[in-house]
Amino acid sequence: MPTYAYACKTCGHRFDAVQSFADPSLTVCPECGGELRKQYGSIGVTFNGSGFYRTDSRKTPPSGDSGSGAAASSTSSKPETKASPAPAGS
Repeated sequence: MPTYAYACKTCGHRFDAVQSFADPSLTVCPECGGELRKQYGSIGVTFNGSGFYRTDSRKTPPSGDSGSGAAASSTSSKPETKASPAPAGS
């Protein structure tokens, strides 16, 4: 069951209450009888497993290609390979 933080608008009394999702919100301060409001703070969320990182949604490079450095070197070697057979055929 979740824990909710409340604060009184009148006296400033702060406390936590363990309530079910189906329970109605508390409205009366137990100290002075004033009006309560829920406090919202940071939530502790932990993302575990795959699918939560920026790189997980990208396509994986083909095997043997280690990144842009390898792509640049393979691109530069292809024109040399094409240029070599042309003079040999003449």
